[in-house]
Amino acid sequence: MALENSVFPVRPDSLSLPVEEKGEGEGVEVATEAIAAATAGVFNVSEELGNVVTADTADTADTGLPPPPLVKVNRSFQAKLAEREAQANEPRKKRVETQKERGRFGWGRTRRKRQRYVEKNGRCNVQHGNMRETYRYLTDIFTTLVDLNWRCSLIVFVMAYAVTWLFFGAIWYLIAYCRGDLDHLGDETWTPCVNNVNGFISAFLFSIETETTIGYGHRVITDQCPVGTMLLLLQAILGSMVNAFMVGCMFVKISQPNKRAETLVFSKHAVISLRDDKLCLMFRVGDLRSSHIVGANMRAKLIKSKQTQEGEFIPLDQTDISVGFETGDDRLFLVSPLVISHEIDMHSPFWDMSQSQLEKEDFEIVVILEGMVEATGMTCQARSSYLAEEVMWGHRFSPMMLLAKGFFDIDYGAFHHTFEVVTPTCSARELSLAAARLDAHLYWSISSRLDEEPTLTNEAANQPDSGSANSKGGEPTFIVGEMTDIQEQTGLGELNGSVATDQSESEA
Repeated sequence: MALENSVFPVRPDSLSLPVEEKGEGEGVEVATEAIAAATAGVFNVSEELGNVVTADTADTADTGLPPPPLVKVNRSFQAKLAEREAQANEPRKKRVETQKERGRFGWGRTRRKRQRYVEKNGRCNVQHGNMRETYRYLTDIFTTLVDLNWRCSLIVFVMAYAVTWLFFGAIWYLIAYCRGDLDHLGDETWTPCVNNVNGFISAFLFSIETETTIGYGHRVITDQCPVGTMLLLLQAILGSMVNAFMVGCMFVKISQPNKRAETLVFSKHAVISLRDDKLCLMFRVGDLRSSHIVGANMRAKLIKSKQTQEGEFIPLDQTDISVGFETGDDRLFLVSPLVISHEIDMHSPFWDMSQSQLEKEDFEIVVILEGMVEATGMTCQARSSYLAEEVMWGHRFSPMMLLAKGFFDIDYGAFHHTFEVVTPTCSARELSLAAARLDAHLYWSISSRLDEEPTLTNEAANQPDSGSANSKGGEPTFIVGEMTDIQEQTGLGELNGSVATDQSESEA
């Protein structure tokens, strides 16, 4: 205070600059406009230490202007407190935006977004590398061809037919060349192996006609060529095998059950709210087709890295999330959209997770729906996943079923809609402990009530029935008849904390 109310001493011309006072307190501003235009530096009086700070001082000697007059600062302590309160009461959003997560050396960094283990469309984001036993793919060539993408499948399909046609066409041309059929094209007395084969193109066309059993009738095999007869049988058998194999691959690929999974939809977000006074994790699943999934079964997995007590790090550890396996609720009758619920109990991995902890967690919930397609009888599996930021705390799914005239109308426009509900922000463990304390409050009230009425025990000790087998003369006992008034006042008959005696002992 003494420093703020004092007069600054005269400084050299290089530091004699006007003072600009900031803040809400009282202040005296004496700098003229001419001096402010000629000078670029500004003094900022420190509010706490009283130091004078210069910035980009200009040479005032060249301007020829006299030094500025002395400045007397007059700011009260209340003004400083008011300014600090105003700064403290700034919108929290602005302060949060300026605060960034700091790294090891204090540098700002942004939170890394978690890489999905399973995409929203169900595709597993895993690639296998450095495989040295690739020959195993050839042992199951049919599955390998089915698993190929459509571009590779079409290439394999075309090449399988083209190569066999060219291969057998070259053999037919070689037979004609070796027998000399090409040298006797105009000789009517010569009997060739295959009539009207005069080059490689005609031999290739005959190979196509043989394998596809078209039979145009212009090029035919004769009975004077036993080698050609054997080759014809071999090509017919191999052609049938290639045809069955490739057509079977294409048919299985077209009718794959994962295409049926495209019409099985999951909600964009999962929600956490109360159901029957218990925190539950919920998500919605629906079927867009009128044909149903027979024997639909739901499963859920928590994907999260963890470290064991022995120090072993397990990346992407899978923990089962119960969605009603014990009660049979995981078996669905998926005619209309259903909300799948996971009760957060002591066996749940979310038992200790509160709303504030959920915002800091890094995990992924993978949900799997399995069932048999009613139209084809093939097993179908649909998958989706939810990251930690896709789990909404304190929300509930909007209803989407309406009762129309003679049927139930499902509004799929509200499939992903949610709305906020009143939900505790604490974890399920804390919520359970609070409920247990509430239930145990009656027990402690009984103890305090008994302490307030010590005469009750004395009267019970002086009862004439004190000569029972299990009672002693100097020890007080509780009699059922004596406790009826307390039970009526506190309503103990319906709760676990009620006080009663063993009637069998009193009768004895």
